[in-house]
Amino acid sequence: MPRILHEPVDAARVPRFAGRPSFMRLPMPDTPEGLDIALVGIPWDGGTTNRAGARHGPREVRNQSSLMRRGHHVSGVIPYELVSVADVGDIEVQPIDLMAALDQIEAGIAAICAAGALPLSVGGDHLTTLPVLRAIHKARGEGPLGLVQFDAHSDTNDRYFGDNLYTHGTPFRRAIEEGILDPKRIVQIGIRGSVYAADEHQWAKDQGIRIIYIEEADRLGPQGVVEEIHRIMGVSPCYVTFDIDGIDPAMAPGTGTPEIGGLTTREAQAMIRGLAGLTIRGADVVEVSPPFDIGGLTALTGATVLFELLCVIAAGMNR
Repeated sequence: MPRILHEPVDAARVPRFAGRPSFMRLPMPDTPEGLDIALVGIPWDGGTTNRAGARHGPREVRNQSSLMRRGHHVSGVIPYELVSVADVGDIEVQPIDLMAALDQIEAGIAAICAAGALPLSVGGDHLTTLPVLRAIHKARGEGPLGLVQFDAHSDTNDRYFGDNLYTHGTPFRRAIEEGILDPKRIVQIGIRGSVYAADEHQWAKDQGIRIIYIEEADRLGPQGVVEEIHRIMGVSPCYVTFDIDGIDPAMAPGTGTPEIGGLTTREAQAMIRGLAGLTIRGADVVEVSPPFDIGGLTALTGATVLFELLCVIAAGMNR
C-alpha cells in the first residue's frame, strides 16, 4: 500500500465540536497498512483492583484531542509532515474473561506490528501494557526492551486476591519474568504514595530497576531526570508508558488510583520532550478514567501527553 501523509481535519473548516471523533482528528482507515504510526484505543480495564472506569478512556481522549493543533510550539515538529499516522480505532476486546482479553489485545497490536507500523496506544488500565509489550517483543525479535515508565506506582507487585497474577499492579513483574523487559534498563519516574509493606519495592530494586521517587525527581528537576533516562536507555530499543496517575491529581483527577504530590503537567511535558534521541518501539497513555474526571481535564492531559509522544516518535523516525 502506498504511503500517505494524513492530515487532521482543519478546525477552520470543520469546528472542533463537529465531525467524527478520532485521535488528533485524523482519518480512521480500516487497516494499519501503509502507516508509520498507528494510534489505537484499548478500551479495557479488567485488571483494575478498585475504581474501574479506564475502559472509557480512549473515547474521551479522542474527544479532547480535538484541541491539539498540527505543530509543536517548542520543537517545531509537525508529525503529520514527517510520518504517515492515523487512528486505526479500538482493539476489539471483551470485558469479561481476563486471559482471553489479554490475548485479544496482543493479537490486535501484533496486526499493527505486522503491517510495519509503530503502536501508540491509549488504554485502558495499566495491565493493557503487558500484551502490547508481548506483541512488540515477538514482532521485533530484538531481545528484551528497556522501559521508561511515568507513574505513581511501580506496578511490579506479584499477585492480588490470592493467586491472581494479572492486575494493573503486576504488568512489569510479569514482563520481566517473561524476558520481555530488561530490568536493568527500566526507569520509573514519579513513584510515590503509601505502600502495602515497607519492602514493597524491594523485588524491583533487586532486579536492577531504577526507581526515581517523586522526592528525587524534585531534586533532579526535569533535565536531571532526562539525563538519567538517557544514561540508562542508551541507544537500545525501549518502550515508553505514561500512567496518567503520575500527574498530581490536582491536575489529573480522573484516574482510578490517584496519589497526591505528583508531577505537574509542565514537568511531564518537559521530560517527554527530553526523550528525543531514544530508540522508541512503541508507547502508551493509560489509566485515564472519565467517570472520575472533572470537565475533561484528565482526558485533555492524556491527549496532550499523546501528542507530545507522537511528536518525539515522529521526529525520531526521521533522524
